[in-house]
Amino acid sequence: MAGLVGQTGFFPGDRRLRELDLLGDGLPLLNRLIPWERFRPILESVPKAKPKGPGGRKPYDRMLLFKMMVLQQLHNLSDEQTEYQVRDRLSFQRFLGLGLEEAIPDHTTLWLFRESLAQAKLTERLFTAFHAFLREAGYAARAGQIIDASFVTVPRQRMHRKEREQVNQGETPQTWQDQPAKRRQKDTDARWTKKNGRSFFGYKNHINVDKRHKLIHQYVVTDAAVHDSQCLEALLDPENQGVQVFADSAYRSTEAEQMLCQKGYRSRIHEKAQHNRPLTKAQELANTRRSHHRARVEHAFGAMVQQGGKFLRTIGMARAEVKIGMMNLVYNMRRFTCLMQQSVTR
Repeated sequence: MAGLVGQTGFFPGDRRLRELDLLGDGLPLLNRLIPWERFRPILESVPKAKPKGPGGRKPYDRMLLFKMMVLQQLHNLSDEQTEYQVRDRLSFQRFLGLGLEEAIPDHTTLWLFRESLAQAKLTERLFTAFHAFLREAGYAARAGQIIDASFVTVPRQRMHRKEREQVNQGETPQTWQDQPAKRRQKDTDARWTKKNGRSFFGYKNHINVDKRHKLIHQYVVTDAAVHDSQCLEALLDPENQGVQVFADSAYRSTEAEQMLCQKGYRSRIHEKAQHNRPLTKAQELANTRRSHHRARVEHAFGAMVQQGGKFLRTIGMARAEVKIGMMNLVYNMRRFTCLMQQSVTR
């Protein structure tokens, strides 16, 4: 990377980057360990904008835009903030492979690229590509699976009761049809729900984490009103060589127990107290033992909060699937680098 101009009083670029390394910049490790080229065939299937005339600028490299989305997820940045930080920070420019004089995609270009991913539904393919790499790298799931869900909220919307009823029935209120600008600002896919007396509006990230490595192996995105248990079967990882399935009591039902048994799994779902039938001491002890294992999935959700929180600025299910899919993918990237560091220090 070219150095900065000496008269300004700044350090040369290479020296500044060495200082960043000493201060613990984690991006070089991520850059070195992640097999970025694995994603290229998928990214290249995203349609590219045609240059405007013979002298028009060539489309940006899709890998550059994808890595900008990774930075965005790592630091919980909006599109505008991402553009500014890439222009401002040497560490971001090095991660992206940009020289000081090279063109940087603006926030509109980043938004359009993410829209293309949403329309082509490519986020899950990107997640699957990295998941295949994890297996090849020796991180196949072998010790059982842990299933849980977490809310991913969006800005709350003010709607009249009649409007909300129509939206929940899949209808578009007449007032929105008459005002297209108002319609574009309403998320008709997000839903309200309550848990432990608290209200949530948005979506849910349902995940399957392997018990040993705490890597996400399956995920499903739904609106917030979908009950956790409805995604149990879809989340099961057939490649996990362990037979134990851990989950909290929300997943427990006669149907779920029968389904797990038929598929050859051993249910370690928390026992649930029934009306006038409290848990026995043995059941309470079993739940305590299971909680020790199930806590590992909470570590995954906690890491997502640290890397930027579980809040979306986007509108609609298609965009939520991209953002939540990237949330899960970037978590796996960070977790993989952590596991690799641990293997070196042992």
